[in-house]
Amino acid sequence: MNNDLTTSAIARNNVLNNKYALAELETNLQLGGLSFEGETVFTKQQAAQILDVTERTIDNYIASSGDELEKNGYRILRGKSLKNIRLAYVDEMNFVDISPKAPSLGIFTFRALLNLAMLVTESERAKFIRSRMLDIVIDVIAQKSGGKTTFINQRDVDYLPAAYQEESYRKQFTNALRDYLEMSNVKYGIYTDKIYQIIFCENTKEYRQILKLAEKDKTRETMYAEVLKAIGSFETGLAAGMKQKSEMLGRKLTPTELNELLAEAASNPFLQPFILDARTKMSSRDLGFREVLHEKLEKYIQAIPENDFERFLGERSRSLKEQLEDAETLAVLQRLKDR
Repeated sequence: MNNDLTTSAIARNNVLNNKYALAELETNLQLGGLSFEGETVFTKQQAAQILDVTERTIDNYIASSGDELEKNGYRILRGKSLKNIRLAYVDEMNFVDISPKAPSLGIFTFRALLNLAMLVTESERAKFIRSRMLDIVIDVIAQKSGGKTTFINQRDVDYLPAAYQEESYRKQFTNALRDYLEMSNVKYGIYTDKIYQIIFCENTKEYRQILKLAEKDKTRETMYAEVLKAIGSFETGLAAGMKQKSEMLGRKLTPTELNELLAEAASNPFLQPFILDARTKMSSRDLGFREVLHEKLEKYIQAIPENDFERFLGERSRSLKEQLEDAETLAVLQRLKDR
């Protein structure tokens, strides 16, 4: 996976969608700018000075990457907005690039300026800013997650209910293996791996190596809620299928017969959305939050959306200990238990 900010839109968006990192970057980088309509903005001349490039270079990037820059805050001021910025700054501060006669003025928000810095390849200054960005993003994620990105999945308010339900589905599946499959006890590990490979293309050993889990770390305790839900859906459906077929045959299944059920389940169109979602969430979040690459899932990687940063780093996210001390969370778990 290409993580070069100058060439990877996913890598750029993983910085720009992280509002906590953006706030720290604005404080740390101290790039100046103008206060306008409730935010910090930069004229093209200021952007050129900050990045140590010519205004023509800025124009070239606006021409080649205008859609991306506009999505992140670059805009053209006209009419009343243009008049207001002139009234605020032209006479008072004599900014020569805010012409009193030009019909429009392009401005960059702080976010758009960072976006531009991630695109510019001609400047050592832009390269330095990119380096600081990456350092600060890593520091912010570590600080917000309590320094334990391995278990950042547990900060999601959906994690505990998903883990609790999945444990029940897991029990149904292991009981089905016990009761309906003619095979030694190695079957539990073998068929767990087969399900993992169907859901996210890795077996237990591969997954643990990629995340560099310690021997005491439990594999499923590091998985996101969506991944646990996909596994649980697969396990409970497979358990029901094993029971039905075993009862129809009047005997336990052979491994070959169970493998046929697995293949049918893997191609079931009802499960495909859960599997696709699990692969996308695992590969994308692990790259952005844990800095690890699932090579077999590389084609599923997307930029982490803004609401995921809120979900895992924001005010609603809490450590597992805090969640277990919360009466509302415990009530949810009790309702799941009583089902």
